[in-house]
Amino acid sequence: MAPLPPERVALAGALGRVLAEDLRASSPLPPFDNSQMDGYALRAADAPRAGARLPVAFEVFAGDTPGRALPPGACARVFTGAPVPAGADSVEMQEEVVRRGASARFRRAASPGRFVRPAGSDLAAGSIALPRGSVLDAGAVGLAAALGEAEVLVHRRPRVGVLATGDEIAPLGRAARPGAIPDSNTHALAAAVLDAGAVPVVLPLARDDRASLQRALEAASGLDALVTTGGVSVGDRDLVRAALAEAGARLSFWRVAMRPGRPFTFGRLGRQLLFGLPGNPASALVTFELFARPALRALQGLAGSGRFWVEARLAAPEEKPRELAVYLRGRLRERRDGLWVERLPTQQSGSVPSMAGLGALALLPAGVTHVRRGAWVRVLALRAPSR
Repeated sequence: MAPLPPERVALAGALGRVLAEDLRASSPLPPFDNSQMDGYALRAADAPRAGARLPVAFEVFAGDTPGRALPPGACARVFTGAPVPAGADSVEMQEEVVRRGASARFRRAASPGRFVRPAGSDLAAGSIALPRGSVLDAGAVGLAAALGEAEVLVHRRPRVGVLATGDEIAPLGRAARPGAIPDSNTHALAAAVLDAGAVPVVLPLARDDRASLQRALEAASGLDALVTTGGVSVGDRDLVRAALAEAGARLSFWRVAMRPGRPFTFGRLGRQLLFGLPGNPASALVTFELFARPALRALQGLAGSGRFWVEARLAAPEEKPRELAVYLRGRLRERRDGLWVERLPTQQSGSVPSMAGLGALALLPAGVTHVRRGAWVRVLALRAPSR
């Protein structure tokens, strides 16, 4: 999946973004020879042995303009980051120097290059500082700033519509009628979209009728992706798949042999990615994690889901349908004998509390009906294990 076209953004908003071009050093880094220490700059040849005494010609502070040359047989007081005077090839830290009025006595022999950061020692002019495809972490942002870059060219973040459907869903802030439930999916999935690095666009709730769904799909026009919840199963009012097909969507598949999240639809409407998630809260977030999150990151030029797989031992035996892969919601724990995954008390797909603070998804593969306690399983780690 190709990343979205690039845009230029201010450095203050570049954290976590992916470079769309090589970032090159337009000038050397550092731009001039500078001192690594508070101390004294000198020619190493003027202090070949311990005990050499040299007059202090002048002082150079950080921020001073490079230029004044060091007279032969003299030294200069310098401070960390200050330009090393022309002619000097060494800096001695102040702890190794005894200052007596206008002269300085060096306790050890000088060495060429000691405590001097030469111009271009980090990066030569024209060299690649950060290659295209680099993810801008705090250090990379600092490097771009050190190169004087106020803006960088990065891949655009996808704008993702979040659409909850169902006559039973009530918007937050309004009194829910009898039989209705608060709209948790919209807010959970908008947060998941944001966590994936994308920009959530919350759409008005759609009812279980084709006219309402058609209006919702029209409102999502122009977005890079659309995430829907509910309406993709086989009930009489599960109309989302039909509405997508009527709008011209190309649906690649429907239903996945997994639990939770079996009724899942993926397709495209023009260039827009479509993720039809189940309506049950746990199913919606699990399928988003497994299918939507990696795709939304790919649109930004990011690799994978940003999570990591580990091997852990199952803390309790599990029974499951042979034909389904089961993603067991749990938490990772480090014990003296290794890494274990513990199931959460409930695995119901409609359980909202089971997704709060979720730490891991343990994969129990299709083809088996029983997984014993202590068996090694693959686990998608969503957060660091606890002890």
